[in-house]
Amino acid sequence: MTTAGWLAVAVFTVVYALIATDRVDRVAASVGGAVLMLAVGLTGTQEAFFSTDTGIDWRVIFLLIGMMIIVSVLGRTGVFEYLAIWAAKRARGRPYRLMVILVLITAAASALLDNVTTVLLVAPVTISVCRQLGVPVVPFLLAEVFAANIGGTATLIGDPPNIIIAARAGLSFNAFLVHLTPLVVVLLGVLLLFCRVIFRSALTYHPERVGPVLAMRERDAIREPRLLLYSGIVLAFVLAGFGLHTVLHLEPAVIALTGGVVLLGVSRLETASVVRDVEWPTLAFFAGLFIMVGALVDTGVIQVVGTFATDAVGDNLLGASLTLIGGGALMSALVDNIPSVTAISPIIEQLVAANGGMEQAGMLWWSLALGAGLGSNATVVAAASNVVMVGLAQRAGEPISFWRFTRDGLLLTVVTVVLAGVYVWLRYFVLVGGAP
Repeated sequence: MTTAGWLAVAVFTVVYALIATDRVDRVAASVGGAVLMLAVGLTGTQEAFFSTDTGIDWRVIFLLIGMMIIVSVLGRTGVFEYLAIWAAKRARGRPYRLMVILVLITAAASALLDNVTTVLLVAPVTISVCRQLGVPVVPFLLAEVFAANIGGTATLIGDPPNIIIAARAGLSFNAFLVHLTPLVVVLLGVLLLFCRVIFRSALTYHPERVGPVLAMRERDAIREPRLLLYSGIVLAFVLAGFGLHTVLHLEPAVIALTGGVVLLGVSRLETASVVRDVEWPTLAFFAGLFIMVGALVDTGVIQVVGTFATDAVGDNLLGASLTLIGGGALMSALVDNIPSVTAISPIIEQLVAANGGMEQAGMLWWSLALGAGLGSNATVVAAASNVVMVGLAQRAGEPISFWRFTRDGLLLTVVTVVLAGVYVWLRYFVLVGGAP
């Protein structure tokens, strides 16, 4: 590896340590690291701001801005309070029942939409209902973001890395359903059991808080019925656009921004007040992280790691599959799953071609998808959905530290990654006796 590569690793390691120890604000650390990468020439302005491979992923940034505007307007209608009361009444005030309902809703929505959008929609509901029932908010938010990442792994549109993989390998929406969804259903069951054990101290039933909640009427929470109608129509079109974006030839970011601007216009709300609700610190954190990871790509660090891993397994498809699951999870945990998949995908293309094409080595793509998707739960920086959830929690006065997230997320990641390895081994090497 070159001197520039080692320097990029050193800068990234220091920044990562600052974020992990909470010694420096995570936004300041991320942006500061990006500025340092640019200042010493480890990446350039062209690569950082205009490259689709190694720069800021503006598609993610503007997708988030559009959805944050929509969520801000929705929040003014009272619909989140409505959903909170509805969920609490269906669970009869029992915390674990409530967690099960919210986890399943989050997972299903993530598979049908995408995990970032789902987190933006479900977090305000969760914060509201937890406060009404007098239960800790953080365990519920963690359970939901874990569910969002697992659920998003099931479909082509559920997680940004899957979109990258589908484009590289020419995979269809139905292919993801056939190969990944069966395992995701099992892993959701594992997640619910995991939550029951890990968060048991937070799942205390407070009967004195339940009575008033059960007596509440959901309808009374709706403050702006007309605005809710407009918001529902716009959101429905946006979600339909997400599902049909390949047919419409429109990026999800364009669809989200269009929906946000249209809703802002018809709502007649003050633009400044709505824009203030956008999580600008979260977006700045993303920008800095994208630039730092781009520098690792530009200096050849990611390529060296990927090449070393593939050289180590050679033509051993089972070894390659298990390495991709474990290695993909590790890289996603450290540097975010989007750039990780972007960097590894060209290597997988070469491996698949060298081992008989999709008919013989297609499981390598599914292994990468599983590793990247399940590794998303390991750390805060592993996925966009995690960063968004932590930002929303911070704004609501419910901070989630790097180590609090990692303590629970890393354990869940180890369990689910092991199960994913067993699934790939059984499905493609034992029961089927070959690749898809």
